Amino acid sequence: MLTIRLPQIFRIHQVPRIFWEDGIISGYRHPKSSALDCVLSSFQLNNETINIWTHFLPTWYFLWRFLGLSYSLDFSCDAYSWPFLAYMWLVCLYPFTSCCAHTFSTMSAHARHICYFLDYGALSLYSLGCAFTYGAYAMPDRWVSSTLHYYFVPVAALNSFVCTSLSCYSRFLELESPHLSKIARTAAFLYPFIFDNIPLFYRLLFCFGEDCTWNDSVPGYFYHLFFAALTGFLFASHLPERLAPGRFDFIGHSHQLFHICAVVGTHFQLEAVLRDLHSRREFLGLHAPPAVFTQTFAVLVLALLGNGLLIAAFTLLLCRSAGSTSILQSNVSETEAKEK
Repeated sequence: MLTIRLPQIFRIHQVPRIFWEDGIISGYRHPKSSALDCVLSSFQLNNETINIWTHFLPTWYFLWRFLGLSYSLDFSCDAYSWPFLAYMWLVCLYPFTSCCAHTFSTMSAHARHICYFLDYGALSLYSLGCAFTYGAYAMPDRWVSSTLHYYFVPVAALNSFVCTSLSCYSRFLELESPHLSKIARTAAFLYPFIFDNIPLFYRLLFCFGEDCTWNDSVPGYFYHLFFAALTGFLFASHLPERLAPGRFDFIGHSHQLFHICAVVGTHFQLEAVLRDLHSRREFLGLHAPPAVFTQTFAVLVLALLGNGLLIAAFTLLLCRSAGSTSILQSNVSETEAKEK
């Protein structure tokens, strides 16, 4: 009879420091896991299991929504829907990449950093996807065809490079300057979030009157911003595990809640954008510049290439600096981890 042995899990002092998580005492996987062990570990309870599934399942949800919308929106011929098409690709990409990062991040110290380089790149591209839809469908009436409207997507593409660069660089600071690393990584994602949501902040907080778009998309945007704020709070605070180390090792720690809030926020964002897409079509068709290939897919391809090159550059830097930096050093040897 074929039996499958699930991988062993360890406590915090049994794995290299680069794998430690604030407030998480147990449930760590072996720091030199095989790819098969990583996959099998997603079916046992450890401190990454729910992280994996809270992005694996939403990937399929967003793909299901994408497939359903492909029957009602003419993605192939209707240029008006192209920004939304680009957005949906990136909405499906970021949870899938995060799922893979959490699954395979314990193959080695190198693999851990590279996995999260890719994860950060996908999140940076998702921020660009938000800019595609906000620029195409959510821009306040008063700002349509303004200078900000014209440069909104190109600036967001540049912001994705800043986000990827700063977040990847923050990993080199993790052991020697953990607080600076956290600040850099938080700033890396906060900056594009604030820029992308400038149209929403204005519509929801400062825009009143007949020429302001106060339609049925507004509640969805409010929910989206609420869950985005909650996501940021959980990411920065490491609550509740910081208050009770060891109690939330397997279920309920901040990164799991962070994933859930991020996905729920994206769901509300998706639904709100869809409402704007349909309800504002006539107005935007008359007053906004038409969507063209260079403002959607060409920008997307350039952003993909640029972020890919940045990730490759940081990966090369990681490999070359292995002997001179603490980013790959551990306080527990591989042999010791195997024996304990």
